[in-house]
Amino acid sequence: MGIIRGGILGGFRNKTGSVIGSSWRTLDVIKGLPKLSGKAPTQSQLEQQAKFGLVTGFLSWISNLVAVGYRSLSGVETEMNVAVAYHLKNAVTGVYPNYELNYGKLMYSRGKLDWPLEYSVATAPNASLAFTWKHEGEDYEFMSATDLVTVLVYNPEKDRFVRLVNAATRSEQELNLQLPVAFAGDTVHCYLSFKSTVRKDLVSSTIYMGQMVVLN
Repeated sequence: MGIIRGGILGGFRNKTGSVIGSSWRTLDVIKGLPKLSGKAPTQSQLEQQAKFGLVTGFLSWISNLVAVGYRSLSGVETEMNVAVAYHLKNAVTGVYPNYELNYGKLMYSRGKLDWPLEYSVATAPNASLAFTWKHEGEDYEFMSATDLVTVLVYNPEKDRFVRLVNAATRSEQELNLQLPVAFAGDTVHCYLSFKSTVRKDLVSSTIYMGQMVVLN
């Protein structure tokens, strides 16, 4: 049974006949019941399903970063939906069924906050990484000394992420990240981003800092 809200012209929720009413992100939504199909999926559908599974499976592990990093782009869509659409278009390589992600195209955040003009990452003993960036110039709308820094490292061999979220300010110009000792000898992918402390939806796009071999 459907329940009408706000009179006959208002939205409704639950099932009524062949439609379902619900509320989503302040919108009243009416959807038809899905139709069951006995047809086998087409080649195009199989390819899209494989790409979608690859991207969503990867991004689900960093959903907290995506929720912040795509907030300004989401509109009526969820942050994850916007991020998935970007990666389906830009970050999937290969031929079905052997799709892979181009880790250099990973963007857990996209925004207008300025990148530093110089940045780098270096390996250090005992499975640690040293991230550095240069901060100079006056604060303005898209750059502040108080911007918060997040670093992310992904190890494809072990399928593990390590992150430090809002762990330093732009003005500090450096951040050390301790990785698990078991990462020693593995190649990891490194990322850096900035988030404003003034506007909660203002972030930088993700900076891909390249691959590093972790030292013992």
